[in-house]
Amino acid sequence: MEGIKSQTCLVTGASRGIGRGIATEFGEAGAEVVVNYRTSEAEAYDVVDEIEAAGGSAIALQADVCEFDEVEAMRERIHKAFGPIDVLVNNAGVTVDRKFENMTCENWDRVIDVNLGGVFNATKVFYDDLKESDQGRLINISSVVGQQGNYGQANYATTKSGLFGFTRTIALELARHDTTANCVAPGFTKTDMLADVGEGVQEKIRQRIPLKRFAEVEDITGIVRFLASDESSYMTGQVLGVNGGMEW
Repeated sequence: MEGIKSQTCLVTGASRGIGRGIATEFGEAGAEVVVNYRTSEAEAYDVVDEIEAAGGSAIALQADVCEFDEVEAMRERIHKAFGPIDVLVNNAGVTVDRKFENMTCENWDRVIDVNLGGVFNATKVFYDDLKESDQGRLINISSVVGQQGNYGQANYATTKSGLFGFTRTIALELARHDTTANCVAPGFTKTDMLADVGEGVQEKIRQRIPLKRFAEVEDITGIVRFLASDESSYMTGQVLGVNGGMEW
């Protein structure tokens, strides 16, 4: 747990789900945590309260990662509160599920804008922070859907597989600065997103998982904490599948 103590960590989309779990995991490890949110203000401040109640340090900052200017404004506020960041976790994402024949341009663009455009914006804005940090870490949250595809999720699968190439390329470019870039591809995880899936469909998914269970959020957050720590300093450009044994 000492591996990220006193590091400044920004987690986008951190008000719920996996992002919330990553933020609280970082807080417990002694990091200074920035809890980014777009609309879920109350939930974001609940995360801050949870981190502070455990003795950690955190702030909640609103910014739509789709809007470059808002991400830049968030950087200024972070620098005033904590200074430059050391760790960026690109977690914010959305789904708009439709069979491809029923998918509209708006459905496609919305998911691309958040899941890839938001990653570009956050990485671009904080790129100098990461490369100048003594322990710079870029961590992109993808999905097993990016590895396997998924019925009705052509837009989502495209964005999540796109993160593999993005991560690999940025890892090569950041290597000269001893800053790493890695990607975590969670399997189906017990979050609000999965709760919206019907029980019959959930059971079909569960039967495809060798471990026969969905991931708990904690199954993912420990891996992310490892990637943020000094223990992972010789790992870069990798995709870590945390999916219960699902093949890809």
